[in-house]
Amino acid sequence: MAAERDNVFATRMTLGVYKNKAKAAKKGHELLKRKADALKVRLRRMMNQIREIKLEIGEEVKMAHVSLARATYSYKTGDFKDRVIENAHTARTRVDAHVDNVAGVRLPIFELAATVEGNDGSEDLSQVYGLAGGGRKIAESADAFMKLVEKLVKLASLQTSFLTLDEALKVTNRRVNALENVVVPKLDNTVAYITGELDEMEREDFTRLKKVVEKKPKDEFSTTENKYAEDAFAVNNDTAGSALEGYDTTNDPDMLF
Repeated sequence: MAAERDNVFATRMTLGVYKNKAKAAKKGHELLKRKADALKVRLRRMMNQIREIKLEIGEEVKMAHVSLARATYSYKTGDFKDRVIENAHTARTRVDAHVDNVAGVRLPIFELAATVEGNDGSEDLSQVYGLAGGGRKIAESADAFMKLVEKLVKLASLQTSFLTLDEALKVTNRRVNALENVVVPKLDNTVAYITGELDEMEREDFTRLKKVVEKKPKDEFSTTENKYAEDAFAVNNDTAGSALEGYDTTNDPDMLF
């Protein structure tokens, strides 16, 4: 995989384009690596918080059910569920949701809203059921379950955020591995190939120019010699012609024609 490269023409423009691509890929790999590290830190923190809350919820569940047993025992008929359902009660709390941003990952966060003022629970239950009817024990049981609900809401928020964060971390790790093992090596190999081809072309041009330069003086020297020979021949012909001018060569036995 690391030996692959793109099939491109070796030009200066292509080299510049692939250098910019390689630079951007390395920068993206660095940023994604930092993002993955930040997500891992937050994920470990969430795991510790989830573990602590689960241990606390175990104790809260025990206390809530013990308080429920006390309230049931204190009520005159032994079962007050129907009476609770018959009475119209206003909701004491509500759950609000908002989004937290961690390294570009949007995490859902659930929180309990503030308790409605004037409806804190214990006094109303005491007035409805009466102290003799186990109203105080019922109020204590309601408070114990209310604490349990708060823990459960916090646990639900952490577990939902944990799942979202875990999925985002997997995607980020896949991208980091793809950049590190596929994209960046491929771009580097392409840049190295183009650089090598351009260097080879430059060496070929240099060798060709060197051969031309080595051959050029010889051609000029031979051309100059031919020119000097032609000039000398022309001068000799002119001299001979001027010497024979006015001389009758028809009766000269030494002249051969």
